[in-house]
Amino acid sequence: MVFVIKKRVNTTDKIILGLDPGTTVMGYGVIAVKGKKLSVLSTGVIHLHKLENHELKLKRIFEKVRFLVDEYLPDEVAIEAPFFGKNVQSMLKLGRAQGVAMAAVLMRDLPIQEYAPRKIKQAVTGNGNASKEQVAAMLKTILNFTELPKYLDATDGLAAAVCHYYQGQSIGGSGKSYSGWESFVKNNPKRVK
Repeated sequence: MVFVIKKRVNTTDKIILGLDPGTTVMGYGVIAVKGKKLSVLSTGVIHLHKLENHELKLKRIFEKVRFLVDEYLPDEVAIEAPFFGKNVQSMLKLGRAQGVAMAAVLMRDLPIQEYAPRKIKQAVTGNGNASKEQVAAMLKTILNFTELPKYLDATDGLAAAVCHYYQGQSIGGSGKSYSGWESFVKNNPKRVK
C-alpha cells in the first residue's frame, strides 16, 4: 500500500483536530487558527453501530481517523479521555477506541494531547459540569456557526480542539501528551511489551 502525504498551503497558523472517541458514534471536529480567530473546517461523526463486532469498529475508527489526519493535515490533535464509569466492559471498549484513534494519529508523528471531559467543558463553557447542549451552544458562539450538527458527538470533537487551543499546549503541560511512538513508549513503559 502506498501512502500519499499532501502538503498544506499555509493559510492558517495552525489546524487542530479534536476527537471524541466512542464505540457507537465517534465525534470529530477540525478547527483552523489564524491569529486569535478560530474557524470550523469540518465536523462530523463516524457511525459504528451497524458494524457487527468490536474488532470491526476498531478497524473503522483507525481508518477514519487516519483519513481525517491525511485530509486536513492537522498540526496537533486533542482527544477526550475516557470517562470513568462503573461498567468495566464499557470502559475497556472505550479505552480501546481511544487507543486505536491515538495510534492512527501517532502513525503520522503528530503531537496528541489528552483532556478529561470535565476539563474540556470547563475550557469551553467555564463550567466543568456543563451539559452537551450547553457546550454546543457555547461553541456556536465561539466558532460563529449558525446551525448545530445533528449529533452532539460532533460538537464534543470540536470542544476538544477548542479546549486544546485555549490551553495553549502544543506539547507538554498538564495532561498526557505524545509526539510520536517513541514518546508514547517512553512515557508508558508498562503498557508496552
